[in-house]
Amino acid sequence: MPSLKEVRNRIVSVNSTQQITKAMKMVSAAKLRRATDAIVQMRPYSQKLTEMIATVSANAEGAQSNPYTITRDIQKVLVIVVTSDRGLCGAFNANVGKATVNLIAEKYASQNAAGNVEVLALGKKGAEYLTRRGYKVNEKFVHIFSKLSFASVRQAAEYAMDGFVAEKFDVVEVIFNEFKNVATQILRAEQMLPLVDKQDSNVKASTVDYIFEPSEEEIISELLPKALKLQVYKAVLESNASEHGARMTAMDKATENAGELLKELKLVYNRSRQAAITKEILEIVGGAEALASA
Repeated sequence: MPSLKEVRNRIVSVNSTQQITKAMKMVSAAKLRRATDAIVQMRPYSQKLTEMIATVSANAEGAQSNPYTITRDIQKVLVIVVTSDRGLCGAFNANVGKATVNLIAEKYASQNAAGNVEVLALGKKGAEYLTRRGYKVNEKFVHIFSKLSFASVRQAAEYAMDGFVAEKFDVVEVIFNEFKNVATQILRAEQMLPLVDKQDSNVKASTVDYIFEPSEEEIISELLPKALKLQVYKAVLESNASEHGARMTAMDKATENAGELLKELKLVYNRSRQAAITKEILEIVGGAEALASA
């Protein structure tokens, strides 16, 4: 049985850890509220923009010749991986890393063997995870969450878009966690480019007969770049909200586990203390009997 001093030290240590996890849970709850507000406001705009593109491109010949819809033989691949900068959020980052490894192994194994798969890491944890496994990781935008804004995300999206147009990449994939609720994040892998065969089956073009000004082709050339940048920004916002939800859940569970551990340690402490007292009593009684018999 451990000594009383050892048990007391462990109780103090676990109690301090519990206070830290409780504080981190409260911080994540505050950040989660702001993050969910941002993504809830973004979703209707994103959905409406997707509907507009579906409506305009349904009959427009310009949609087929747009540089972002050109399909080529897949030789060079860019995978945009959205994770967080910090840990202590359960399997949030590990799930994205594993999904990226599986995606590359299943769809782009030959391209990866030839060294033609590039990973654009948005978040330090994803960069660290994939660098350790030997993937070619671009860390140009790895600190995007340090000052999250549409301007910073737009630069990352433009890097992928410009690379696709310049034929530096033949396909661009985005992997991220979609926020559902505090306890649930849905892992998503979406093809960003090319846009051919990428329409959402739930989004249907409107049957209203619109009058377009300027032409449909001009509208498409303006809307498609905006939609692509918005897709990346939405993925980052989804991941940001998911991160805080995952961390809040993980810290809540850690706080509960610390409470259970404290109960066990206090029980061990009381037993050790009782055993020590009993031992002292026995020693006193034994000494008294020895004196009496002498």
